[in-house]
Amino acid sequence: MVEQLSNIVTIKCKQQVVRAVRFNVDGSYCLTCGADKKIKLWNPHNQLLLKTYGGHANEVLDAAGSCDSSHIISCSSDKSVILWDVTTGQPVRRYRGHASSVTCVKFNEESTMAVSGSVDNTVSFWDVVSRRQEPVQILKDAKDTITSIQVTDHEVLTSSVDCHMRLYDMRVGKMFSDYIGHIITYASMTHDGQCYVLSCADNTIKLFDKDSGELLNTFSGHECKDFLLENSVNEKDSHIISGSATGEIFYWDLVSSSCTQKLVHGKRPVVSLSHHPTDNYLLTASEDEVVLWGVPKMEE
Repeated sequence: MVEQLSNIVTIKCKQQVVRAVRFNVDGSYCLTCGADKKIKLWNPHNQLLLKTYGGHANEVLDAAGSCDSSHIISCSSDKSVILWDVTTGQPVRRYRGHASSVTCVKFNEESTMAVSGSVDNTVSFWDVVSRRQEPVQILKDAKDTITSIQVTDHEVLTSSVDCHMRLYDMRVGKMFSDYIGHIITYASMTHDGQCYVLSCADNTIKLFDKDSGELLNTFSGHECKDFLLENSVNEKDSHIISGSATGEIFYWDLVSSSCTQKLVHGKRPVVSLSHHPTDNYLLTASEDEVVLWGVPKMEE
């Protein structure tokens, strides 16, 4: 049984609309990406705004913190990817290689490489250690917008509006592609690396076995409408989590696919969410506000 979560903190971000919310590597901080062209770094546990990063010329669509939390990588509809120094708040490098909005960005495990996906159908790899401005590699397999990217120590998982998920094994240089039949708005992986979780535009989330490609489970009840909803897996790999266009957050049991709890953020769509890497905390973003959910601590 999953413990029932409740709203611990509500943060008014003052960023017009929060496009993405992301925990950092150890879950002590989070980033919010705004339609106000800025990224904000927070300690969500005490609602503390630590720094604001401004330098994009348009909405910031995604961001990620490096493995040592010293850098942030962000992407925007201004077609650029920016590497930031967390402490100074200054851009270290700007990468302009995409021909259109950059929708998603991730670091690799060592944070030596940034991987970005775009409306121009490509995935680009940027060497953030050297001074090189051009991408090291560009993947051009997708036929439509890249909606999400996940990166492990040797794999890159991408989802696209062309209804395909693609898994690249960078060690052997192979690509595995799977046609799902619906637009995939987001792809994530379970922590054990054995399954991938796809949010589809037909109001379902599908769980696939990574090695066999077999469909293991389907989760439903939430509504997508036209939103690019994200999903997440909790820290124990026991539950699949998704927001909904109806303002709710759904928790499904990974094995039985039954909905075990529904959190109500509000009436507005909950598009972005981020689960804490090791503890039972969840961040959800709706319009201009972010909620931190958790299990309330009992009073002594």
